[in-house]
Amino acid sequence: MCLAVLALHELPHLPVLIAANRDEYHARPTAPAAPWDDGSDIVAGRDLKSGGTWMGMTRGGRYALVTNFRDPMRVLPDAPSRGDLVGDFLRGDETPATYAARVDAVGERYNGYNLIVGDLSGAWYCSNRGAPARALPPGIYALSNHLLDTPWPKLARTKAAFTRLLREGSREDAERLLRQRTPPDAERLLHGGSLADAERWPQEFAPLDIEGLLLALADRSVAPDAELPDTGIGLDRERFLSSPFIVDPVYGTRSSSVMALSAQHCLLHERRFAPDGTALGDVDLRYPVHLAR
Repeated sequence: MCLAVLALHELPHLPVLIAANRDEYHARPTAPAAPWDDGSDIVAGRDLKSGGTWMGMTRGGRYALVTNFRDPMRVLPDAPSRGDLVGDFLRGDETPATYAARVDAVGERYNGYNLIVGDLSGAWYCSNRGAPARALPPGIYALSNHLLDTPWPKLARTKAAFTRLLREGSREDAERLLRQRTPPDAERLLHGGSLADAERWPQEFAPLDIEGLLLALADRSVAPDAELPDTGIGLDRERFLSSPFIVDPVYGTRSSSVMALSAQHCLLHERRFAPDGTALGDVDLRYPVHLAR
């Protein structure tokens, strides 16, 4: 994954809200967001080459995401998949603090990563490129392919749009959007009630403008050369990767996702894209949360 914006304990009754883009080679086999069939409680998309995932949640209120840290001079050809870091946390029962500390201790085995793991009590961030594990206090955060909140242009623009939606969004407009049925090409998988029931619940999701969040992720603006970082990949590649949403026949934005968790419910909405940037369809997954007692 290459871009994520998170609101952690910023919204009443909604401790976790994440909007994220996954950029990847279009030829890399990928399964859309769904409950995993491996006996775990994971709900996520899946990288079918490595078996891991870039972002996911559980119906027990756990969540995690990982981004690559762009560091072309330090690449381990036989390193384990960074996507396993997400799946391992979601399968387990360690606290975010314990898991982040354990990963920190073995971080040198992996290529560069940023990892956020959390549950409804809080979140932790760690990176094996100079950011020891630390708790994330309530706030709005943005993450791409450098350290947390590095002010790259794509990150600053997306974080600003995300923040505006949270601060200025109309509850009435969001409730109207939520009442609308899913578009005809979407796959809606509903659990815990009928379609009519699901369209009424959960109330804590009513302020969410999912379409607005997806629109914020769809920004194709290329940053001016003077604002580009120098990560060692050359100006042309920096320019190519500078837009929040990347369109290219070989490598680009494969999916945009909105993930939200409360004490009662969790949601994962994923929109998938073709190489030319056209939407292929949506998956909307909503479940009751079953917290361990």
